[in-house]
Amino acid sequence: FFFATLLTMSRQQLLHPESSKSSFPLVGAVALVAVSVGAIVGLAAAPAATNLYATTSTQTALRAPVMAVNQRAGFGQAPAAYAEAPAYAQAGVTVPMGAAQIVSTPSSFASSSMAAFVGMMVGAAAVLVSKVAGTQQQQTPMYQVAVDSTAPVAMFAETATKAFAKLPASVKPGVVTGKALIDLLDDAKAKGYAIPGVNIVGTNSINACMEAAKKYGGPIMVTFSKGGGQFIAGKGADNTNDAASIAGAVAGALHVRAVAELYGVPVVLHTDHCQKAWLPWFDGLLDANEKYFKEHGEPLFSSHMLDLSEESLEENIAICKKYMERMAKINLLLEFELGITGGEEDGVDNSDVDSSRLYTQPEEVWYAYQQLSEVPNAAFTCAASFGNVHGVYAPGNVDLQPVILYNSQKYIQEKLGTDDDKPMRFVFHGGSGSSTEDIQYAIGAGVIKMNIDTDTQWGFWDGLRAYEAKYHDYLQGQIGNPEGADKPNKKYYDPRMSLRSGEESMVRRLEKAAEDLKCVNVLN
Repeated sequence: FFFATLLTMSRQQLLHPESSKSSFPLVGAVALVAVSVGAIVGLAAAPAATNLYATTSTQTALRAPVMAVNQRAGFGQAPAAYAEAPAYAQAGVTVPMGAAQIVSTPSSFASSSMAAFVGMMVGAAAVLVSKVAGTQQQQTPMYQVAVDSTAPVAMFAETATKAFAKLPASVKPGVVTGKALIDLLDDAKAKGYAIPGVNIVGTNSINACMEAAKKYGGPIMVTFSKGGGQFIAGKGADNTNDAASIAGAVAGALHVRAVAELYGVPVVLHTDHCQKAWLPWFDGLLDANEKYFKEHGEPLFSSHMLDLSEESLEENIAICKKYMERMAKINLLLEFELGITGGEEDGVDNSDVDSSRLYTQPEEVWYAYQQLSEVPNAAFTCAASFGNVHGVYAPGNVDLQPVILYNSQKYIQEKLGTDDDKPMRFVFHGGSGSSTEDIQYAIGAGVIKMNIDTDTQWGFWDGLRAYEAKYHDYLQGQIGNPEGADKPNKKYYDPRMSLRSGEESMVRRLEKAAEDLKCVNVLN
């Protein structure tokens, strides 16, 4: 009777303390009697509990009830390591914190269960008696009872393990998407570094990107173009309705996902310029993302770019907003362009454009920010033109004005009335050939990624060229070289040898780019 009464009132008090204050005196009286009876029963049962033993390890008994509760609440399965936890631990009762763990063997199950039950009663009674006495002392409870099995026990919650000491906990090695991507980009903006965004054409250049990131200790953005996707699929593949361009980009993305974690760095999977005429390619990529999302809970890629800068501002942003609505549902980030990046790159030729269109105005950036922010869960970056040009040109032929980015940030900040002086995430297109001063000045205005293509293309080729020059006399035939007319040359003309030289040269160029972008040693 006493035990039953105490259990009922204890549960009421623990769950509804405010509504049960009037029962404190009665509960206290019952608790005192229960303690007395419990002590007598415990003494009577003690001689029989001969097989009790203690262990200094409390980890299993402390975690087992929590895992059991979490499992019942739908928070995952309890690990196999907890399967053999003591019966009373699996029932939701923990042993004394900071003391020896009492564990019963099968031969003394009845006696040890009685002892554990008595201990539970004493602990609950002590809690209630202390409330009656009005004490609010902060003490470590000797025993705890898991009363509510419908919710996880917060005090035992595991804290997220950080993969990188200097990055947010959400950012892990491998492909980053959704919140992890936003956290990474905002970390770059806050700390003043930018991520190299590199156009690739195959697994050699993809792997060179990730190898470089591993060496310089920072994230990398692997970028697929429409033409690059087709090249990965194979120039002989049928590209009707952009089938090869879509399949190649998807294949490349799956390759990155298969190996990225082996490099131990965060990788952003991105696609480059997509103009209005290429929207079927973009649609095909989104189809692939949605399929992947259904199967894995995240998109295949991290982000995609729409380059509708040749259209009017209103049409540009209207189309972007339409796609943003679709992308936001699967946690994809959208990169959009305002103004035009001059020069020519991978089928996009703006070499003859009016120079006035190379410079974006703050009002245009604000308009785009307003419109896209109306989409729930929208995430976007802005490629605002400030004189950017694709390719490398002689000094004096390109007039970069990154002050436009500062003016745009200030304009948006004033419109929003916020303390954040960099509300927009900017990206820098046409970074190849830019001076370190211009690059780092732009980073100060909120640039979190800089595109690199021309410089890394040259870097790869330079490695191939150097390899041929070094082994020229070994590459003139299958048999015969300076070491003898009958000496084979297979190990020299093996494609992996020259391609590896290209990779190594590209890696060195990306290490230099990371220094310019202040992206070195930003992980740990």
